[in-house]
Amino acid sequence: MDPEFIAVVAVILAAMAFDYTNGFHDAANAIATSVSTRALTPRVALVMAAVGNFIGAHLGTEVAKTVGDGLVNLPTGIASLGVVFAGVLGAIVWNLITWYFGLPSSSSHALFGGLVGATLFATAGEVQWDNIINKVLIPMVLSPLVGLVLGFVMMVAIMWIFRRGHPGRLNRGFRWAQTVSAAAMSVGHGVQDAAKTMGIVVLALYTGGIQDDPTHIPEWVYWTSATVLAAGTYSGGWRIIRTLGRKIIDLGPAEGFAAETVASSVLYFNALVLGAPISTTHTITSAIMGVGATKRLSAVRWNMAGNIVIAWITTFPAAAFIACLIYFVVRPLFSQ
Repeated sequence: MDPEFIAVVAVILAAMAFDYTNGFHDAANAIATSVSTRALTPRVALVMAAVGNFIGAHLGTEVAKTVGDGLVNLPTGIASLGVVFAGVLGAIVWNLITWYFGLPSSSSHALFGGLVGATLFATAGEVQWDNIINKVLIPMVLSPLVGLVLGFVMMVAIMWIFRRGHPGRLNRGFRWAQTVSAAAMSVGHGVQDAAKTMGIVVLALYTGGIQDDPTHIPEWVYWTSATVLAAGTYSGGWRIIRTLGRKIIDLGPAEGFAAETVASSVLYFNALVLGAPISTTHTITSAIMGVGATKRLSAVRWNMAGNIVIAWITTFPAAAFIACLIYFVVRPLFSQ
């Protein structure tokens, strides 16, 4: 059998493994707030998140193109497939480390860091730094700030609009509303995160010479990426769900609705308008912090928030470093 074809299959299998870890690692993004406010039971929320991820995958074409053709330039050939393989494995390892410690770090930035790290230490290929800066690093800083500010503003608006409402009736109403906002968050996660795996598969198909167009996404790639992400999401990531749902702030139904609405809006804008692959984790976590700060600043458990921010900052370079180590190990397997 052609060694190059085997290498393409190996990279696609690694991408699917990343997709699965992304699902259970980032399931909390879509469901932690609705579960913690008892708007949805855990299993119902997971099913909704899985279905939403499946639907969202078919809306994330621009994000997939950015990942597949906008971050690194790799020549066709088996050596380049080794670079992609190492980058994806680096992201998987970092996902498992942060999942073990219950830290909601970004699977997206782990993937980007892995790709960049492996590419930097390879003999062929180059990093597209303009796109890394404009579509990864700047959104990495801005999306949490936007989520924080908009979360605060929206929660203030809700409190003012419903200031004379009956607390019991309002809680029941916002629990119903959270069904919609959690569904929107689930689809937004699919738009962003399933698309990133699709981009990796397309990159493998192009560098392996299976297809000539670095931006064309075959239909089977949509379905495979969406299905694996949905399966990973349904398996649940309870360590991180507990962190987001309980350890940052105690959320009520109104706060949960506000956080999910803000986060999903930011995800859709970046994916559908800018084609920017931003972190769903950063966005929902910062929105939760912004919403919580409307109670009082001390209501947010800033020590836990600080641990999360440290994980955010270290994700890109840590995944890059791990990918470099993996690349030096697997490079002989992907030699011509």
